[in-house]
Amino acid sequence: MASGQLFSRTTQALFYNYKQLPIQRMLDFDFLCGRETPSVAGIINPGAEGFQKLFFGQEEIAIPVHSTIEAACNAHPTADVFINFASFRSSAASSMAALKQPTIRVVAIIAEGVPESDAKQLISYARANNKVVIGPATVGGIQAGAFKIGDTAGTIDNIIQCKLYRPGSVGFVSKSGGMSNELYNTIARVTDGIYEGIAIGGDVFPGSTLSDHILRFNNIPQVKMMVVLGELGGRDEYSLVEALKQGKVNKPVVAWVSGTCARLFKSEVQFGHAGAKSGGELESAQAKNQALRDAGATVPTSYEAFEAAIKETFDKLVEEGKIPPVKEVTPPQIPEDLSTAIKSGKVRAPTHIISTISDDRGEEPRYAGVPMSSIIEQGYGVGDVISLLWFKRSLPRYCTQFIEICIMLCADHGPCVSGAHNTIVTARAGKDLVSSLVSGLLTIGPRFGGAIDDAARYFKDACDRSLTPYEFVESMKKKGIRVPGIGHRIKSRDNRDKRVELLQKFAHTHFPSVKYMEYAVQVENYTLSKANNLVLNVDGAIGSLFLDLLAGSGMFTKQEIDEIVEIGYLNGLFVLARSIGLIGHTFDQKRLKQPLYRHPWEDVLYTK
Repeated sequence: MASGQLFSRTTQALFYNYKQLPIQRMLDFDFLCGRETPSVAGIINPGAEGFQKLFFGQEEIAIPVHSTIEAACNAHPTADVFINFASFRSSAASSMAALKQPTIRVVAIIAEGVPESDAKQLISYARANNKVVIGPATVGGIQAGAFKIGDTAGTIDNIIQCKLYRPGSVGFVSKSGGMSNELYNTIARVTDGIYEGIAIGGDVFPGSTLSDHILRFNNIPQVKMMVVLGELGGRDEYSLVEALKQGKVNKPVVAWVSGTCARLFKSEVQFGHAGAKSGGELESAQAKNQALRDAGATVPTSYEAFEAAIKETFDKLVEEGKIPPVKEVTPPQIPEDLSTAIKSGKVRAPTHIISTISDDRGEEPRYAGVPMSSIIEQGYGVGDVISLLWFKRSLPRYCTQFIEICIMLCADHGPCVSGAHNTIVTARAGKDLVSSLVSGLLTIGPRFGGAIDDAARYFKDACDRSLTPYEFVESMKKKGIRVPGIGHRIKSRDNRDKRVELLQKFAHTHFPSVKYMEYAVQVENYTLSKANNLVLNVDGAIGSLFLDLLAGSGMFTKQEIDEIVEIGYLNGLFVLARSIGLIGHTFDQKRLKQPLYRHPWEDVLYTK
């Protein structure tokens, strides 16, 4: 066991098992104390590497993350404290691995419930190699104004109230981490504050004892008096009794062993800690308090009198001139986290993204305000979800059915169209699903799929301006623009596109009005007089019928309809639909284990 001070203002630690809050609390304490360097040198997160962003005062810093203890110790040879936040299942193995590193001097084990056999092995190895184990089941320790372990001493407000940002004259050791916070407050009220405080942990076999730390404090010149908080169960306090009797401690000790109420119970009592279990008279709080009193420690008659006993001892040392006045300092203001400040209403921060279609902050996601459970319970379909996420409203059932029909009809058009061809070639090159899909989607444009938007745009403009089919087609011809939605490479007057017929049939049956569709048919009649293949194609049918859906539903203003067409909603419908087929082609090629595609020479015209 170390014989003197464990920590200093330059102590650095390795933090095992990333926990954002306790690490940030350590860094905030560093800043509060005016440390020049952060106390956390590195983080060990098994299986992960890189950096973790945290704050050191106002400055955002990147702390290295290592995947193994060995790598972290090699990278940070000056870090000699290992703070272990692993669970009780793995904390023993990781703690032993840390103890075996030559650079590690102190290991703090936060987990409680570490198997007793494992704890004994850790203690034995540490003592044989002159290393210190704090815990298991500890909140850690603190050297005021210098270094603290994890969540020790709680919030920044509590730390400031306890004056832990600068050193005092009292050495404090306790079995209980929770009671440590209470005693830090008590000591700060009646003395000049803590110099060092340690919670040894509440398990049956702690890595270091109360007397270990009292003997250390006795060798630290800045510590003028010691305060001890024990508890019933075990016999750790008797080692302190022996040290006092043998004269190994020459500074005042004020002690109290909690659990005196155990005698009020008729049966054996188990308090919060594994070690706080009454087991015979010698392990009772009363017996320990009397033994400490007989050995020369100042022991009050009750916990309520503990504070007065501490004050009396401190005041006497001040009168004797053994404790010089501590120079008070004003700690710097710790910047408040933005999220905390926003919640408390102290600041207004602008957001970076606006979302009006979905919200996943509550108990369940919502699409345009509709809870996910309602979507399932009410039997909503894909068309309903599209209407919520694209149009931010629940469209009538015939509208969502029409959307679903469009998706089904446009899902695929065979392997020879450009999008499917590119997807197939990419898949056969060994690329993944997303790469293959994107390869096909990138071919969507004015000549493949993307004509739906243009068809809707031009048909709407012409119809709204009451242009005759002749005026519309001829004006487009003068501009050198092909009429979108008209013309097909295969289909003709005598070989109509079945998809167009199905869409028209559904619309005539369910839509309140098909004004734009009828205008598109009039345009088709005119273009067929010029060429047999200038038929209304599926792009033109969807484009014109979507205009009828938007206008006939009565749920959209004229401005909203113009915006929907302009933004590209209708093309989005084709992109969504065709993705189904492109994914299918990718799976088809993977399933068939097709080799790398190479275009045949005979299908290429080589010319000069």
